[in-house]
Amino acid sequence: METAKIDKQLLQKRFSQNAKTYDRYANVQKIMAQTLLELAFESCRAKVESASRLHILEIGCGTGFLTSRLQQCFPNALITAVDLAPGMIEVARTRVAGDSVRFLVGDIEEMPLTGTYDLIISNATFQWFNQLPATVQRLFHALNRQGVLLFSTFGNRTFQELHASFQLAQAKQGVSNRHTLGQPFYSLPELRRVVTDALNRAEYRIDCFERTEMERFDSVRDFLTSVKKIGANNSTAGDYCIRPRLIQDMLAIYEQRYRDGRSVVATYHTLFVQIAKIGPAATPT
Repeated sequence: METAKIDKQLLQKRFSQNAKTYDRYANVQKIMAQTLLELAFESCRAKVESASRLHILEIGCGTGFLTSRLQQCFPNALITAVDLAPGMIEVARTRVAGDSVRFLVGDIEEMPLTGTYDLIISNATFQWFNQLPATVQRLFHALNRQGVLLFSTFGNRTFQELHASFQLAQAKQGVSNRHTLGQPFYSLPELRRVVTDALNRAEYRIDCFERTEMERFDSVRDFLTSVKKIGANNSTAGDYCIRPRLIQDMLAIYEQRYRDGRSVVATYHTLFVQIAKIGPAATPT
């Protein structure tokens, strides 16, 4: 799958600007975070029971929703929480207290990894990476032996109603140069292939699964507002200008085809990947 390049400066700006409204609209992301937390506790159970001090790296900590739960679930852990957006870190600091959590502003694809970790965890962030194979490889190498890399992201059926409506609107207007809204996402088999190709098969064990979450909104505009209010609207580089008439047709088609009674539906296709390290000890870079 050919992926569109993410404009990281634009992404940083949008998430920072919408940090204070993120939690109000990020309902699916909270469900994903809870699933990750349950997986994290199960994968680290042995170390928790042995009273070992876990070292955790959280990537894309956002407003600290998952960070605070990691702190509660692993009270003896040292947590490094990283996010690209300073505005998100500012909100997270008001939610999470104590010396056990260190917040860093930075791009995990660019910043050096100076520590080694028992758990590297990330919720709804990997879709924003421009160098996914290389980043997965770096993160895996920063795991301690028997450490776990655990992340969730969005799959190719996310917002399928929106994309189908946009394609129909383009066809209606005879648009020959077809575009998509936002960057494409991987299917679960594609994501698994990208991850496994980046790693040495003898050094890890991988488990993947997918889920579908449905959200309902009073209108399509309310749905699009919810996406904007968490900062997750399109941040691909070189985005083209969509004609207002095309947007109007898309909204009308969406309302007609995907209204169920008093609400319209939006699909979130969520992917979960758990990689357990069984090879050599960590070698951070």
